[in-house]
Amino acid sequence: MINHDLIVRDLFLIGASAGGIEALTRMLQPLPSDLPAAIGIVVHRSPAVAGYLDRVLGRATSLPLKEPTEGESIRPGHAYLAPRDFHLTVERGCWHLSRAAKVHFSRPAVDPLFISAARHGGNRAVGILLSGGGADGVEGFIAIKASGGLTIVQQPAEARYPSMPTSAIRDDSPDAVFRLEEIAAAIPLLAAGKAYDAARMA
Repeated sequence: MINHDLIVRDLFLIGASAGGIEALTRMLQPLPSDLPAAIGIVVHRSPAVAGYLDRVLGRATSLPLKEPTEGESIRPGHAYLAPRDFHLTVERGCWHLSRAAKVHFSRPAVDPLFISAARHGGNRAVGILLSGGGADGVEGFIAIKASGGLTIVQQPAEARYPSMPTSAIRDDSPDAVFRLEEIAAAIPLLAAGKAYDAARMA
């Protein structure tokens, strides 16, 4: 069971890389349109290819999903995708974009988002790591847990590329290791300040 202290968690940060678009699509689809929380998403992306990832993910969810502009307010019931070649971070209720140095060879990278959310979201933040290669997100997980937030990883056996979830399990002991359907079920409950017990709802 997670959120046993019944804290309202209204800032969800999701990191993904290889295989992550499929995972995100499956995870976002069941979320309710009236979710009382904001979602920030980082997917490792090529800076050279414009793509239409915001449209692809937007079609998978009833939540409004967009790439935020610099200084845009973080609004509950909305999902935000890091633009290509920009780190996405949280500061005082707003999204910030930065072209600072790559982290884990990536920009956007997961760790800057998670670390900033830990600093400014405290125990309201929930970090989620999905399919991907490498170890991006582990340092951010450590920061989120230190601030009283929660950390969740996709079950490695389910992930197309399990390296990112496996690294987090090995190096940081996340609060939960869930299948995608369990992550999707947990988010609305955590946002309402309730506990989620995957075993009870299986």
